[in-house]
Amino acid sequence: MTVNTLAIVGTGIMGMGIAQIAAQAGIQVFLYDAKVGAAEQGRQSLQAMLEKLTAKGKFSDDELQAMLSNLIVVQELSQIATAEIVVEAIIENLDIKKQLFAQLESVVTADTILATNTSSLSVTAIAADCDYPERVAGFHFFNPVPLMKIVEIIPGISTQQSVVDALTNLAKRMGHLGVVAKDTPGFIVNHGGRAYGTEALKILGEGVASFEQIDRILRDGAGFRMGPFELLDLTGIDVSHPVMESIYDQFYHEARYRPHPLTRQMLVGKKLGRKAGEGFYHYENGQKLSTATAQDQSSEALISDAVITSVWVGADLVEDKTQLVDYLKSQGITIDDNDTPHPNSLVLLAIYGEDTTNAAIRYQIDPKQAIAIDMLTELTMHRTLMPSIVTQERFVAQAYALFSSSKVNKDLDSTQTDAQEAVSATLITESTGFVAQRVIAMVINLGCDIAMQKIATPEDIDNAVKLGLGYPYGPISWGDHLGASRVLLILERIYAFTGDPRYRPSPWLQRRAKLGVSLFTQQAIH
Repeated sequence: MTVNTLAIVGTGIMGMGIAQIAAQAGIQVFLYDAKVGAAEQGRQSLQAMLEKLTAKGKFSDDELQAMLSNLIVVQELSQIATAEIVVEAIIENLDIKKQLFAQLESVVTADTILATNTSSLSVTAIAADCDYPERVAGFHFFNPVPLMKIVEIIPGISTQQSVVDALTNLAKRMGHLGVVAKDTPGFIVNHGGRAYGTEALKILGEGVASFEQIDRILRDGAGFRMGPFELLDLTGIDVSHPVMESIYDQFYHEARYRPHPLTRQMLVGKKLGRKAGEGFYHYENGQKLSTATAQDQSSEALISDAVITSVWVGADLVEDKTQLVDYLKSQGITIDDNDTPHPNSLVLLAIYGEDTTNAAIRYQIDPKQAIAIDMLTELTMHRTLMPSIVTQERFVAQAYALFSSSKVNKDLDSTQTDAQEAVSATLITESTGFVAQRVIAMVINLGCDIAMQKIATPEDIDNAVKLGLGYPYGPISWGDHLGASRVLLILERIYAFTGDPRYRPSPWLQRRAKLGVSLFTQQAIH
């Protein structure tokens, strides 16, 4: 099916974004909005933006005129009758959407595809009262539409395959990747994104680290584009918290999606984020004000007192021990290679899914000497250190000085001194698993669970989450990159220690980790 005409109903930011990429693809676009003047205002704003892009050389004058000629404002819903596909982009309210779809069916032909840009409502529910529910599907874009090159295509329970195929082809024509998702709460992206913010909030609520420190660890150490609290402030607590509650409720209080009381308090207290001038951070003129946390200040004060004699290393993985020993030797540190650490040796433990106290007991060493270090993230990016509750201050000072003031080659192939940069470190209080370990393992585990539920293929889950959320990896490929067995170890230990079902490993992850195969592996059907 080659689409020549498309109608956009609802000309807010999302609707006009969809209109833009359709017009750029050479499709004639009817623009309709129930609010008088809104469609014309939307077109004028889009034209002004396209003219600026043309002035910068993004488009030629001929391309600009072609796009503008494809954008046609209509005053009556009946004027979209010839559109081959209608995309609805109005308020997220089920009753209002159902009323609109009833109106659309009275206007369009029986062959017209009706698509909803809903981000959180059931496509099946929207189509339930339609005369032809088989031609209704979800077509969920992400803001800003021209830059976010992903769109979820969601068939309802009655949707015909030809409708899915037509929307997939349309997405490709408009320069976007169409991924097909089952009609479940959150679809792929909003579902897959639940782990990032909710686990960060849980870590904050446990007093493991400040929100600034959590953001820094996940941004600088794990490679996320934004820290979870920066993201919550940007999105707005008034948007994010209701979505958290909605998905949690729709999945009948599944522990993996459990929200945190803190964001409910912030919502009630109107600390909504950047738009309100205050959320987790404070803002002036939309710009975040930088703050130095009390934890960071006290950590910096330790360095001057540090005198390192020797370091004993224990590690769950051989490769982690080798990397740490090589690093320590590069810093001129004496390695204590005795079976039992010398009383004056700093003890470094590279552990997964465990706190320092329990690791020290497992390694049969004195917890007063012990500092755990997270080796899930690269030493060249950021270092997270975790003392036990009884670790002596002199050993804390030694570890912090050793990992916060050194320089490393950012380009591992370079030996030039100008390639060296200082790498920061963060001290956290005891946690069953480090900040990055907990968050990344939960992201991967949830991706595996989505695959197990057949909400989408592993490849579509990976692409949708990476493109839709800007993660450094999709959850499935991230699990392969880090090693499924390592991710499983983190989750098994946290689950065993806490008993919290949110950490139970997905069967999808467990089977593939134990078989040593890729997380993309799907069962062959004979």
